[in-house]
Amino acid sequence: MLPFACVPAVPAFRLDGMADRVVLVVEDEFMVCELTAEALHDEGYRVLTAADALEAEEILAQERVDLLFTDIDLARNTNGLALAHRARCRRPDLPVVYTSGGCGGLSENEAVCDSVFVPKPYLPSDIVALTNDILRRAASPLHV
Repeated sequence: MLPFACVPAVPAFRLDGMADRVVLVVEDEFMVCELTAEALHDEGYRVLTAADALEAEEILAQERVDLLFTDIDLARNTNGLALAHRARCRRPDLPVVYTSGGCGGLSENEAVCDSVFVPKPYLPSDIVALTNDILRRAASPLHV
């Protein structure tokens, strides 16, 4: 099973130099997408959104993305799992965070390696804290 994201619901500390980071939020539930995107934007991230995997793949082909946050079951019968696998083909080091309200977790063979699963419902502040942590570690010179 992938690790669940367990983060405290406290304001996250942001490091300088992280404001140019881009997060792609892929979510077909409009309000969930907007709340998540707004929280990340308020933290200083540039946030791109997509309602399905097809739209997300267009964005990934045209934009630099530093973290992919995707729902698993998406509109137009698209799938966040397949999206993440295709995104990793383009960029093997892309951090991926999955979310779903329909399953309690993912097996390691379903998800891309080193990804995180966050069950719904989640607090947007938890996603901000998790994003800060993942991108801080990815930017660290000690990150392997």
